[in-house]
Amino acid sequence: MPYSDGTGSKVRPCLVVRTHPSGVEVLKITSQDKSDRSDHLSIPTAGWDPHATKDSWLDLSETHFVPDHDFERRAASTCDSRTWKRVTRSQSTGFVYEG
Repeated sequence: MPYSDGTGSKVRPCLVVRTHPSGVEVLKITSQDKSDRSDHLSIPTAGWDPHATKDSWLDLSETHFVPDHDFERRAASTCDSRTWKRVTRSQSTGFVYEG
């Protein structure tokens, strides 16, 4: 994921919200406490991420496009229904077909 100031990037967990023929749109997940922000949502990552010692925060403010060749599929899980319902209220989800 790119840093917000454009100085680089790092591997981080994310939630896939839309797929494209050449990549995916994702929302970033952070372990930093964002409970004071309305554009972040608590997400129960401790249940599926073996490295997580606590739940994390999903950044709903913007999606990021990740090309297929940059996407690391190290662990995958389904999103709980409460979180997914909140995501679908703020983001377009699904498949994007080109052609």
